[in-house]
Amino acid sequence: MKGACEDGAMPSAAIPFTKMHGLRNDYVVVDATREAPADPAALARATAERRAGVGSDGLLLALPSAQADIRMRMFNPDGSEAEMCGNGLRCLALFAVQRGLVEAGRPLRVETGAGVLGARVELGADGRDGRVTVDMGPPELGGPLALELDGAVHDFVRVSMGNPHTVCFVEAVDSAPVETLGPRVETHATFPDRTNVEFVEVLDRTHVRQRTWERGAGETLACGTGACAVVVAAVESGHTDRTVHVALRGGTLEVTWREDGHVEMTGPAVFVFDGQWALADSPLAASDAGPQA
Repeated sequence: MKGACEDGAMPSAAIPFTKMHGLRNDYVVVDATREAPADPAALARATAERRAGVGSDGLLLALPSAQADIRMRMFNPDGSEAEMCGNGLRCLALFAVQRGLVEAGRPLRVETGAGVLGARVELGADGRDGRVTVDMGPPELGGPLALELDGAVHDFVRVSMGNPHTVCFVEAVDSAPVETLGPRVETHATFPDRTNVEFVEVLDRTHVRQRTWERGAGETLACGTGACAVVVAAVESGHTDRTVHVALRGGTLEVTWREDGHVEMTGPAVFVFDGQWALADSPLAASDAGPQA
């Protein structure tokens, strides 16, 4: 998609948005192909609030692209921008097809902070949801890492899927110290840009269970790039085969680390509702914006 200005402020008194989720990893999605929000970081912080806002794990902007069918920007609930988001990319791909931003029935190319990635959308019978397969590209292997925290040494495997992940294999994921160890690792000095942290229980050669502490968001019910990083780390560590069903708290993804080196992820994306976010004043701030029914 070409020719539209992505930097202009949206002049209207309200920003139309769509609420979507991928495995209950939920997002506020904004069509910014004609005009973009003036301050997307502030919009992300405001709309992400689950009591005073819409409630989400992040903000997705659908933008024009000079090198792909569409461009995705993703902002975390704290306003920081993420390079990539797997569940978000599936939602954005479905959104683009549903809104006619890209042609339905053919593969599409999405520009992200991690490069241009390919996606295929299979619409459900009612068109409200879909099953999306994404070529996530090749991973970047960071190797093993041992961190000493509070006198104990914890072993991790580092993998980048365009964004950083630090994977920890555990005996039982339900009792893993996600809420205590997760933020300590996220903000450790080893990671100047912070990191996502995955806790993984291996069930067998083709099944794992995962919980994720997301950078800038805390624990979420699913993480698509995290699931991809987990499979790469599991294969590298000899725990699994190359195709793995990754069970997250919000549902299951199928991930394959293909022989050509690319990681392929397949999972659902779901439309929830449309709404408008009112802008009382400009520039946008969390204190001067709110939802409209």
